[in-house]
Amino acid sequence: MEAIDNPTITSEIAVAPVNAQYRISAEYLEVTPTATPQLIDITSKVAEVVKHSGIVHGQAVIFCRHTTASVVMNEDEPLLHEDIAEFLEGIASSTSSYKHDDFAIRTENLIEDHGLNAHAHLKHLLLGATLTVPVVDCNLVMGAWQRVFLLEMDRPRPRALLVQVSGADLA
Repeated sequence: MEAIDNPTITSEIAVAPVNAQYRISAEYLEVTPTATPQLIDITSKVAEVVKHSGIVHGQAVIFCRHTTASVVMNEDEPLLHEDIAEFLEGIASSTSSYKHDDFAIRTENLIEDHGLNAHAHLKHLLLGATLTVPVVDCNLVMGAWQRVFLLEMDRPRPRALLVQVSGADLA
């Protein structure tokens, strides 16, 4: 990598007003995938939650309450969605054999109609449960192509997300 002697650095400052108060607002979203794997664009819903919060400057944390689905940020382009699915399948194949899926030896956390989902848990391990997006002037701050997605990796069923917005308001 080549060193840059004189990098150009620009900055833009967004400062909360002096009379601002720190607040936290939370709202649940339910998203129901129809396939797996599936990337569902939830950007507009998260943006609505930010607007409803009344918070002008701060951050939005989007938290997925499941261990076989994740919240991620990426580009909304169909071929990229296919590439993401193939990439994750290469890391933890849904056709591989896992101890978690062997109900002859597994004795904990069993529920009726469980299904074989160790691959989804392993993918979640890499992707995590949360995504944080800055909020400035009541808007999510994202790049031109960035979108917020729920990524379903197990099987279609209702998924619960918590969007918690914290920061300064104009009280």
